[in-house]
Amino acid sequence: MRIVGNSHKIYLPRKMNRIQKRKKQWREAGVIRRILLFVACTVLWANTNVQTVWSEETEDLAEPAKAQETIAPPEEMALYARAAVLMDAESGRVLYEKNGFEHMPNASTTKIMTCILALELGDLDDKVAVSSYAASMPKVRLGMGTDDTFRLKDLLYSLMLESHNDSAVAIAEHIAGSVEKFAILMNEKAKELGCKDTYFITPNGLDGQDETGVHGTTAEDLAKIMSYCIKNEAFLKITRTPNHQFSNLAGTKSFVCNNHNAFLQMMDGALSGKTGFTGNAGYCYVGALQREGRTFVVALLACGWPNNKTYKWSDTQTLMNYGLTYYQNEDVYEYDKEFAPVIAEGAEPENERLYQEVRIPLEASEKRLVVLKRSDEEIQTIYDLPQKVQAPVKKGQKLGCVRYYLDEKQIAEIPVCAGKSVKKQQPSWYRDYLLKLLFMVKNFHFEES
Repeated sequence: MRIVGNSHKIYLPRKMNRIQKRKKQWREAGVIRRILLFVACTVLWANTNVQTVWSEETEDLAEPAKAQETIAPPEEMALYARAAVLMDAESGRVLYEKNGFEHMPNASTTKIMTCILALELGDLDDKVAVSSYAASMPKVRLGMGTDDTFRLKDLLYSLMLESHNDSAVAIAEHIAGSVEKFAILMNEKAKELGCKDTYFITPNGLDGQDETGVHGTTAEDLAKIMSYCIKNEAFLKITRTPNHQFSNLAGTKSFVCNNHNAFLQMMDGALSGKTGFTGNAGYCYVGALQREGRTFVVALLACGWPNNKTYKWSDTQTLMNYGLTYYQNEDVYEYDKEFAPVIAEGAEPENERLYQEVRIPLEASEKRLVVLKRSDEEIQTIYDLPQKVQAPVKKGQKLGCVRYYLDEKQIAEIPVCAGKSVKKQQPSWYRDYLLKLLFMVKNFHFEES
């Protein structure tokens, strides 16, 4: 290295120049790497954006399909009825409702309750005498007199086919002794069936009011009552009969009753039904249909006034077709579900070893769990299972359960049981255990000797 004059210039040997040159090359290479990395990131970002845009376009295209999968009756469903319910008769689940929980007069649809009580509390061959009060009922009526006597069976056909008001009162008085006492039975039965807002005063559905309330029900409650009635074979036989001829027991009067339930001829699988009308209630109807293992009930209240008598048939078909189209039976039971075994605390060891952790396998009986549901509805399951149990436990003893929910309503509860029995560990077990050890030691020494 040389210093020239006062200058501080430093002249490095060639070796140092080579090092500087190499560093420069490294710096340049680093710049190139950064550029390449930037380009790669840019390309990756562009690809990501392309995928995102494609995904969004796909979602936009899929939106109509999703809208179709989310099946629900349109809010503007063209129903004439002021209150309506479509119900799954098996579970009592409301599939559609319009003011379905509003208390309203229900006219002669009341007579389904009168009929089912007569079938359950009376005998079809009973002789029914006619009171002056029964004979004074307004139209529609059979035309009975106080000197008439009838078979209960014949009056039930009169009640359900022609909706005769006098027959309803005669039946009520025969079953309970008076209309007032029969109304008590009607309201007790309604509560038994889970009705929430039903109050009956008259057995024929004529408008009534007392200090307790107004005669009437809700579309939901009416559907519940009908769902119960159609499980009775005698009820179905009566309400499905096209016509019925009979006479009073004296044989002095003859009568013919014709079935006015036009719904029975409107749709395949129509099971039963009852019409009704009063000035306050308007036209009312409750009917049931069964097809392909599915049973639907429709209840309509205030479905038009004269001259709109056919509105109830239109609404019934609309709701029934909705149920038939979108609701199918599906087996939702989890057949392949396995449960972790639970620890049995205080259990007797199974292999005669101290400090052994005894576990009990859990079992749930496999069975079909058929639910009427839409394709877009999901079943939720909640497992209520213990991690530990106290011995003793018997095989088959219930230790927990699995609950199935649909639309936040529990639809089933499957018990989960112990797969084997375990005994409680007694103090005597330790004694026997020690004795066995001593016996084994003695035998060992004896054999050694």
